[in-house]
Amino acid sequence: MASAVAAESKSERAYEWIRERIQRREFSPGYRLVLGPIAQTLGMSVVPVREAIRRLEAEGLVEFERNVGARVSLVDREEYAHSMQTLGVVEGVATALAAPLLTPADLDRAEAVNQRLIALLDDFDPIAFTRLNREFHSVLFETCPNPHILDLVHRGWTRLHNLLDSTFAFVPGRAHESVREHAQILELIRSGAAPIEIELAARQHRWGTMNAYLTSH
Repeated sequence: MASAVAAESKSERAYEWIRERIQRREFSPGYRLVLGPIAQTLGMSVVPVREAIRRLEAEGLVEFERNVGARVSLVDREEYAHSMQTLGVVEGVATALAAPLLTPADLDRAEAVNQRLIALLDDFDPIAFTRLNREFHSVLFETCPNPHILDLVHRGWTRLHNLLDSTFAFVPGRAHESVREHAQILELIRSGAAPIEIELAARQHRWGTMNAYLTSH
């Protein structure tokens, strides 16, 4: 019993260690995950490392290629584009529908999050930026009164996260444009702009990030 718990603990530690390095792009797409060196670094056998890699494979972060072995999954450009296009559409609608229901306190909270994003620009951490970026947008779309659209937004964010933890890790320059566009969307909502204006601004904001990635890769 104790040995089984210990093995599970080692597997969990290996999983967290590898996943963190994938998230931070220390292990970039295509990077080979060789069991022996990883196990040696972590001070364990290859068994829990193999289990951790299988778990990451199930999550889509790792793939196995014949005669190559395990490697960090490559980003499928077409799937990424489709996911971002779809998310831009549904999130734009959700933001427009939510706008009349947002209180001044909600908008102040979103603005405070955007200020935190701005503060990250000088010492850029793409993972932290992506996390706060989602928090910013969540403030604006979570009050959407249509549960079906809101569900599509949540699914879109999850799908995108599984494809690419952070677009900003690949196009950090896009972060500067992103925070400016956040401020513009907030101003549209505060001023009571027409829903179609808010929807298009939110959609183009999402697509701007998509285009920055596709252009650079």
